[in-house]
Amino acid sequence: MTAGHRVTVVRACLRDGGGGDGDGTGGGDGTGGSPTAVVLEDGPPLTDAQRRRVPGAAGTSHAVFVRRAGDLTDLRFFTSAGELPACGHGTVAALAVLAPGRVTLRAGGRVFTGRAEHHGERIAAAFDPGPVTLRGATEEECALVLAALGLRPGDIGSDVRDGGSRVRDIGSSAQDFGSGAGDAGSNIRDAGSNIRDTRSRTWDLGSDIRVAGVGRARILVPVPTRTALAALTPDLDRLRAACDRLGLLGAYVHSAPTPGGRLAARMFAPSIGVPEDIANANSTACLAAHLAGRGITAISVDMGDSLGSPATITATTGPGRTVELGGTAEILTDRRTDGLTD
Repeated sequence: MTAGHRVTVVRACLRDGGGGDGDGTGGGDGTGGSPTAVVLEDGPPLTDAQRRRVPGAAGTSHAVFVRRAGDLTDLRFFTSAGELPACGHGTVAALAVLAPGRVTLRAGGRVFTGRAEHHGERIAAAFDPGPVTLRGATEEECALVLAALGLRPGDIGSDVRDGGSRVRDIGSSAQDFGSGAGDAGSNIRDAGSNIRDTRSRTWDLGSDIRVAGVGRARILVPVPTRTALAALTPDLDRLRAACDRLGLLGAYVHSAPTPGGRLAARMFAPSIGVPEDIANANSTACLAAHLAGRGITAISVDMGDSLGSPATITATTGPGRTVELGGTAEILTDRRTDGLTD
């Protein structure tokens, strides 16, 4: 094994920068955020098998591996399940370790700029996550994901301003997707049967439930309120089976934004070994691009409350739906990887 790389655990995307709770949910004491392992590969490279072991060994869900290559700084992102093409909070964590200053980064085949600056013990970071792809969700995607999340079509609320509006004309059979016991494969087959039975009906979910991508596609599901969001208890085995079948990273469920662009979200990604993510910045970028089409150009998204680690991610959308993501980080520990990747 190659040892001796520097590993830093960073709390990325602290709630409101670690300075206040913003909406009464806590996190202003410097706790919270998404613990992320940052490994500076300043020696011989680790193997991918070693990289997959780092998140578990460091007590984090994700790890980012940083290697300087001339004027570029390469980033690679891993969970215990394997490599990811992009990771927003991992990028915030890497920028915190590289702070201060502007850095030209390369990740997922893309070159982009990030910046970070110190504010006392905190580091504020921002970067361009790249272009966002957006489309309406298909009937199959809606059916399988809603069933796994434990939602009926009538539970889905508008994602813009009037969070009380509901999706209509879905068809009564859609409410029965996945009812009854059985394994994930059986539930998927049952849902598929219901989809075929309801194709003649009108689905109004296209403008509400979206499939969006920064690197990999994920599904964005709106619910009317923070209370509805907090009450979710998804069937993670079923969601993993659905996401694997559909080629989705996971499901990003969010409340309706306030007029000022404040909302809450939860990201379920069992297909990549993360049952629920404390902070998912790239999904927030996807939502920001979607909401920009409805006149909301700046959002602050609270995550991690259900996991006891409050986090906040900011996103601002510019011309052409370009997005800038931001988050505040704090460095927790800094040590060598000796023994960490055995």
